[in-house]
Amino acid sequence: MIVGTAGHIDHGKTALVKAITGVDADRLPEERRRGITIDIGFAYHPLASGEIVGFVDVPGHERFVHNMLAGATGIDCVILVVAADDGVMPQTREHAQILDLLGLARGVVAITKCDLVDADRVAAVTADVRALLARTALADCVVIPVSAVSGAGINELTAWLDAEAAKGPRRPAGGRFRLAIDRRFVVEGHGTVVTGTVVAGRVAVDDRLLLSPSPRPGGVEVRVRRIHAQNRLAEQGVAGQRCALNIAGAEIDAIARGDWLIDPALHAPTDRLDVRLRLLASEARALAHWTQVHVHLGAAHAMGRVALLDTEGLAPGSAALAQLVLDRRIGALHGDRFILRDSAARRTIAGGMVLDPAGPPRHRRTPERLSMLAALDGTDAVAALRQLIALPPHWIDLGAFVRSWNLAPAEAEQAWARAGLAIAKDAAHAFGVAPAKWTELGRRIVDALAQHHAKQPDSPGLDATRLRGAADPKLPAPLFALALAARAAAKAIVAEGPWFRLPTHQVTLGPAEERLWARILPVLRSSKFEPPRVRDFAKSLGAKEDDVRTLFKRLARMGRVVLVAHDHYYLRETVVAMVKLVVGLSERSGTAAGPGLVTAAMFRDAIGTGRKLAILVLEFFDRVGITVRVGDLRRVRTDRLGIFGRIEG
Repeated sequence: MIVGTAGHIDHGKTALVKAITGVDADRLPEERRRGITIDIGFAYHPLASGEIVGFVDVPGHERFVHNMLAGATGIDCVILVVAADDGVMPQTREHAQILDLLGLARGVVAITKCDLVDADRVAAVTADVRALLARTALADCVVIPVSAVSGAGINELTAWLDAEAAKGPRRPAGGRFRLAIDRRFVVEGHGTVVTGTVVAGRVAVDDRLLLSPSPRPGGVEVRVRRIHAQNRLAEQGVAGQRCALNIAGAEIDAIARGDWLIDPALHAPTDRLDVRLRLLASEARALAHWTQVHVHLGAAHAMGRVALLDTEGLAPGSAALAQLVLDRRIGALHGDRFILRDSAARRTIAGGMVLDPAGPPRHRRTPERLSMLAALDGTDAVAALRQLIALPPHWIDLGAFVRSWNLAPAEAEQAWARAGLAIAKDAAHAFGVAPAKWTELGRRIVDALAQHHAKQPDSPGLDATRLRGAADPKLPAPLFALALAARAAAKAIVAEGPWFRLPTHQVTLGPAEERLWARILPVLRSSKFEPPRVRDFAKSLGAKEDDVRTLFKRLARMGRVVLVAHDHYYLRETVVAMVKLVVGLSERSGTAAGPGLVTAAMFRDAIGTGRKLAILVLEFFDRVGITVRVGDLRRVRTDRLGIFGRIEG
């Protein structure tokens, strides 16, 4: 369990932690010299139950609220500290507002310095605190008068903590690992150490994690060398613990407070957060669209703008849907709590919960988008899935949903089953579809093919792109590919190379054409990358050139051959082989051609023909989109490689 302190400066937060733990959480020389807490400090204490409680002691000065926020967002419960002599002060109020905006419902109020006042004063301060917390989640919390000097109330406070810890973990153990970094330092002989609260999941020695965000788009990989959990050497750390991780890896010198160490599957830093936002009732005026704010999430701090989505102005005490547009990318997931402070960082003004960490830059205020955000406005993944699937377009990118909600694989599978989704997935993608939508999509695929066959009986069928355009052009290509695979597995359609057809559709040649084709096919196979031209076939076979040309055109419509250049027909499988060669050259290209680039000479040598023919083939690849010309070089387009058939290997 992680316990945080909160309260005004000089109300005795650090002294109280020391009275409980024996540890002075003021670790900086300047803090000890000035007698005030500047940055977050840490202490640990074993309870009677045997559990180790971690304490996060936060500064109370208004200038250091940003440091307070870095520590407060990772705590399970709070000790709100109010001095009996001063009573409720400005930072008492602001800290109480922050705790409420963060959704903290577990806590205790410690009325400190009770040795300096009489019982009536303690009662008066208690009444003021009750009034302050009346409309917050801490309204019914216990109030304990204490004195760090005399020790009065310390045993009672410790007993409360023990009872609170006995209620069980505050965080679910599921999900993938996330740690919000609040400190980084170097230990001689061991290297870099980062500390923070484990927000989700678990970590073990030798695990590979990602630093996110990072200097590299794909994140910086680190290895966990040693773990201290709750101030003890451990083999693993779990959600709800403070951990110090000794890590190794490249480019880790730039680690800063606000970064995350995460499971690689969660890496998706963002600068647009769609959120449910609540403006404090104490604000003097409504929050306007595009107001500049300081955004605090986890241990991160960024500047941003508030784009209101379902209102033109947010009245004090009200909530609304909004998008936070940040000046830099941070790590965030659904359910994360955040705090907003005004542009001058003088006061807390609002807070809320992240609904979608990947907010769209366009169409963010459409009724459809607002309905989707309303469906995400909760903490039950199954309920969210059911609501989302009932909304147009009736499908969900489950990969994005699972990452956003931080569901472990087993948790994800259970949620999909309980939500009643039709699942379409492969190694790279996973989609959930409303069962009725999935059935309708299969019917539309069959209907589109039937209509095409009726109009063009000589055509072998439709490729995936044209078929999607006919059946459901708004469906993502990966989802449509999965739908095609499902219909093919059910034998409702047949896949032949890049084409799809109905099982009943067959394109055949006439008897004379079959005889001529039987003579041409062996030559095309043996000549492979350098086939004869149409007129050469006619001459060598003693056939009419018009008959040969008509046959090749018919074969091209059937998908057996491909017209690469004028009078140059290749077998479709030969074209696929040449595509594979280009891909291989691209993957192996180095300093001469540049990374990923292919020269005409490289391709000529690969197919063993003259330069002229090699250029004709490359220009054909340019036309159909397999390659993109970059000066005299070519770059492969990986999204177009399968247009003539699957590239194996």
